[in-house]
Amino acid sequence: MSEQDKRVTEEEALLLHSSGRPGKLEIAPTKPLTTQRDLSLAYSPGVAVPCLRIQEDPSTAYDYTAKGNIVAVISNGTAVLGLGDLGALASKPVMEGKAVLFKRFADVDGIDLEVDTSDVDEFVNCVRFLGPSFGGINLEDIKAPDCFIIEQRLRELLDIPVFHDDQHGTAIIAAAGLINALHLTGRRIEDIKMVINGAGAAAIACVELFKSMGLPHDSAILCDTKGVIYQGRTNSMNQWKSAHAVKTEARTLAEALEGADVFLGLSAKGAVTQDMVRSMAAKPLIFALANPDPEITPEEVRAVRSDAIIATGRSDYPNQINNVLGFPYIFRGALDVRASTINDAMKIAAARAIAALAREDVPDEVDAAYSGRRLRYGPEYIIPVPFDPRLIVTIPPAVAQAAMESGVARKPIIDMTGYRNGLRTRLDPTADSLQLIFEKVKANPRRVVFAEGEEERAIRAALAYRAAGYGTPILIGREEVIRDQLVTLGLSPEQTGLEIHNARLSDANRRYSDYLYRRLQRRGTLLRDCQRMVNQDRNVFAALMVAQGDADAMVTGLTRSFATCYKDITLVIDPRAGQRVFGVSVVVTRKRTVFIADTTVNELPTTEELAEIAIQTAAKARQMGHEPRVAFLSFSNFGQYMRGRAEHVRDAVAMLDQRRIDFEYDGEMSADVALDHDLMKRLYPFCRLSGPANVLVMPALHAANIGAKLLQKMGGGQLIGPLLIGLDKPAQVVQMGASVSDIVNAAALAAHDSLQW
Repeated sequence: MSEQDKRVTEEEALLLHSSGRPGKLEIAPTKPLTTQRDLSLAYSPGVAVPCLRIQEDPSTAYDYTAKGNIVAVISNGTAVLGLGDLGALASKPVMEGKAVLFKRFADVDGIDLEVDTSDVDEFVNCVRFLGPSFGGINLEDIKAPDCFIIEQRLRELLDIPVFHDDQHGTAIIAAAGLINALHLTGRRIEDIKMVINGAGAAAIACVELFKSMGLPHDSAILCDTKGVIYQGRTNSMNQWKSAHAVKTEARTLAEALEGADVFLGLSAKGAVTQDMVRSMAAKPLIFALANPDPEITPEEVRAVRSDAIIATGRSDYPNQINNVLGFPYIFRGALDVRASTINDAMKIAAARAIAALAREDVPDEVDAAYSGRRLRYGPEYIIPVPFDPRLIVTIPPAVAQAAMESGVARKPIIDMTGYRNGLRTRLDPTADSLQLIFEKVKANPRRVVFAEGEEERAIRAALAYRAAGYGTPILIGREEVIRDQLVTLGLSPEQTGLEIHNARLSDANRRYSDYLYRRLQRRGTLLRDCQRMVNQDRNVFAALMVAQGDADAMVTGLTRSFATCYKDITLVIDPRAGQRVFGVSVVVTRKRTVFIADTTVNELPTTEELAEIAIQTAAKARQMGHEPRVAFLSFSNFGQYMRGRAEHVRDAVAMLDQRRIDFEYDGEMSADVALDHDLMKRLYPFCRLSGPANVLVMPALHAANIGAKLLQKMGGGQLIGPLLIGLDKPAQVVQMGASVSDIVNAAALAAHDSLQW
């Protein structure tokens, strides 16, 4: 796949940022504000009480406000990504994105601030006077050397952590990789010769951190565009470069690299040649971190040195030095002990924790997701992958412990085990598990049929599926119509390389018709009826491609109701042996994920069907990272109002009692009791659920469908699915209003299902 295929399109990026509520962030209250009394407590007159307490004791601001979980993401836009000085306003999408990463990976509330000045004094004054608002400050995309001055002055002026991620984030993750690479090659940091190409913010921070970890001053040779930074050089120097000047006869990067153990690149594409790599010491460590293209590619290194350990900044190579492994978790640990700064001890602790995690046995779900690579500690795996769910419970405790030991923690953690357990519950596992599912598909690309191939959204979804690396999309439709749609989208049909099948003209028609006739001939269907369905019904044709092994999975639903699509699919594909076919809607809100079944297939499920639905939904919940707690829902709570349907539900619980079930379940109960554990324990202390239910088994289709859509719309959550479960071949039916992202997710989930069989 070409580089162009892997990148998102400009249209996709703009659409994501502009659709619905523009941007990527919103502010939501954490307390009920429904009644006048609520408002009186939250604002006037009630708010005066915490104000006075904070005036008496400023530290109580952490107790009465959100300060302790807010990080300001601040930039002036003078060095935005690799795009240069775009200005403060143009940096806002990046700063919003950084805030999203804080929330996504560590449940830290990020607030982006774009300061419209390139004057260092003005910038520092602006931030210092805003300092009381935040628990920490993450500086971002500020040009060197201004970033050094700004960070140092703010650290002196403020009593909260100030962290320039472009510097220290890169340094910490690179240090983690270096720790393991040195370990694998039997070296000590005190004994190596290192060459660093690039003298910007990240490179300087790396050198300083490595030296604080034991790298001797004279063992690190720093190079910039003018060559080696040596003692006595005057051309293009500043105080930060001068601090790392060494006595050496080397004047060029090539000369410096002769006999070097380690190369660290934070410079530009092609800066290192194969001859330079040949000249390095045995088992060289090559960290070529320029983005998007490294100083030298792993392929070029391998061609001349089979003994090298290589890391890059890219996700399509092993050993990605990715800042997202660091900054969310570092701030999480710092905030949780109310650290006054992030010092070298905390940075080194983070690096060592990341390095240690890479040496541990990789969980099955993570290993399965990256099955194209063997995730076992070694030259191809010196850094954990970004979606490893263990990061949240590994890095913050290490950072917090270092803060306490180095004397900068103002709220020490007494129970570190309890703290780790609390970290586990801060994040909903759905996002990580979905990412792991998608990574597994990328490692094992699948052929997925998009049945409604003439629809614009289906075409865009197919292109996105291919660009994401999930496999080959197959569009069903008339080629001329699809080509016209591509032209309308501004794309060249020849360059997209999409596979298109016209059902009427396909060479497989006879084979498909015969197969379908064998299935339906005793159901009152004639051969010509089967031929007509194959020629004219794209859902049937798509299902036949999957059934006959010409594709791995299918997705449909944009132009027809679920009932129609489901009927078409089941003409071709049977239920899986021993399984019920039904739909699970997954509602993901800010604080929880709930699996609701059955929302699509069984109108009035029998007692046995309810029991089977519970078992299969619990398995799906586990696959998506949740330990299932199943509630069988009704209008009745444990015999309170026993009528026909309530008895039906109670009988399903009794049926599970007769089986060996490895998950929590109980019922019958109402929805409010199922979702409110405090209410559950207060009214029904005998209930067997150890927490709020996350799997809701509904008594009937109408209740399930209505409930799922109400939760989605009223609760502000994201709806995944409904996911079809129990078919012998993978097929998913999206809702008619599905977005391109919804379709791509459904296609990837169908592709993942095909890997299970």
